[in-house]
Amino acid sequence: MSVFTTVTRDELSIWLRGYDVGDLQDLQGINAGIENTNYFVTTSAGRWVLTLFEKLSAAELPFYLGLMAHLARLGVPSANPVVDRKGGLLGTLNGKPAALVVRLDGRDVEAPSAAQCAAIGAALAQLHLAGLSYPAQMDNPRGAAWWTAAQSEVLPFINAEDATLLRDEIAFQAGTTRERLPRGAIHADLFRDNVLFSGDRVAGVIDFYFACTDALLYDVAIAVNDWCTGSDGSFDPPRIRAFLDAYAAVRRFTPEEQVAWPAMLRAGALRFWISRLYDFHLPRAGELTHAKDPGHFRRILALRIRDQRVPPQLPAQLPT
Repeated sequence: MSVFTTVTRDELSIWLRGYDVGDLQDLQGINAGIENTNYFVTTSAGRWVLTLFEKLSAAELPFYLGLMAHLARLGVPSANPVVDRKGGLLGTLNGKPAALVVRLDGRDVEAPSAAQCAAIGAALAQLHLAGLSYPAQMDNPRGAAWWTAAQSEVLPFINAEDATLLRDEIAFQAGTTRERLPRGAIHADLFRDNVLFSGDRVAGVIDFYFACTDALLYDVAIAVNDWCTGSDGSFDPPRIRAFLDAYAAVRRFTPEEQVAWPAMLRAGALRFWISRLYDFHLPRAGELTHAKDPGHFRRILALRIRDQRVPPQLPAQLPT
């Protein structure tokens, strides 16, 4: 959510004529993230988030924007794209695909409580159930094929020990299967900075631009690797218990998910270690960019491998 493509007030004022959102009053670049250009936009009719897509093509974006609109219609607290005067969700601004989304109230949290982890666990399960009726499908763009391709690009930048860990984990994951796991639309990037809270209530889930069709359990693993860990990457027992119990109260985990859980925790850590290595060592030029520390997810992956025989257990049944 950095600023790679500059948009002026005059340019945006003209572009906004295609929407029924009033006149432009304020425009501010968002100083966070690494994938897209984002601005806070205030008009006479409300507050919005403008996104210019730096990597995703116009052909890919209907899946993401359609999913967001679908979830919002079904009552999931999530970002909702604005329909333009022609009935579309996607436009073009300064040569980039662009969308306008309703700006949600609330704030992200850096140190979530057990109550907040329970709230996001329940919200993620609600999102998964609602996503089952979303008809569009998209393969995971950051799945196994991408891991292998990105590996060759980052290996020259890392030491021998890390290179061995990376190769070995990709090989391990290649030997696992997700075929019997429940699948559907997943967020795939549900980190603390992609959820807005009002107190202990989830006010909204944002940034769906890694969403895809994949194992629901993979989404759970990605989330708990961030929400339920300390700074050293180890799990915080009260937070992970709260998260998993609240999720299971909305969507029951299957026996196949119980078996796959340790490997899925490793897969979630691997995906973000590779992407952070890539962004750190192979950055793009841009204003207000922030490449995150790859070492954090390297530590998480090592812990998940070490503890694979005794991970936090998924609830075997609905909590009483």
